[in-house]
Amino acid sequence: LRSNLAMEGYDVRVADTGPDGLHQAKVFKPDLVLLDLMLPQMDGFEVLEAMREAGLTMPVLILSARGEEVDKVRGLRLGADDYVTKPFGLMELVARVEAILRRGEPSEAADTGDERMIIRHIGICPRTRTVQKDGEPVELTPKEYELLVELVRNDGAVVSRIDLMKTVWGHASTIVSRTVDTHIAELRRKLETNPSRPSLILTVRKAGYRLEQSDED
Repeated sequence: LRSNLAMEGYDVRVADTGPDGLHQAKVFKPDLVLLDLMLPQMDGFEVLEAMREAGLTMPVLILSARGEEVDKVRGLRLGADDYVTKPFGLMELVARVEAILRRGEPSEAADTGDERMIIRHIGICPRTRTVQKDGEPVELTPKEYELLVELVRNDGAVVSRIDLMKTVWGHASTIVSRTVDTHIAELRRKLETNPSRPSLILTVRKAGYRLEQSDED
């Protein structure tokens, strides 16, 4: 990975243990961290949690042979931006790295002006990038926030997974990923009254997702 990323023009530093990786993240403050989970002395989850607790906000892309959904969800909840399961294609990984680094500034998905938005029991303030549910603050990750705003911007229309990947993550349409589904599940967990029976963020079979703006209840 170091050799191939260096050939693409990146300055790459490698850490062989969890503590060394955390130290390098704090000292060098890289633009992006590729983080394995199975690390000696301190696993990737512990490194990621320690990074976020230390105030390090650089994007993190998890690389792991552990493909279970519970591991992906745990990584995303700890603040990872994306998750790639081994084995993976090098071209796909490079494309994801490029897409993440292009998002140095807030994406167009978050550009909705300063006016506060109210969608049923959800309040969104673009100026501060904060969200409330029934008047109480809800902590969303940057990608969860941008995904929610993109659904709002489409005003109840269906948005395909491919379009969400391109707009929110900047990925090419040829890349297949469960990232969108995992983030939707997290949004439902945080925003729906009953996540097991969502009424706000709806799945449209074989099409994508849409935001239900009317409250039939």
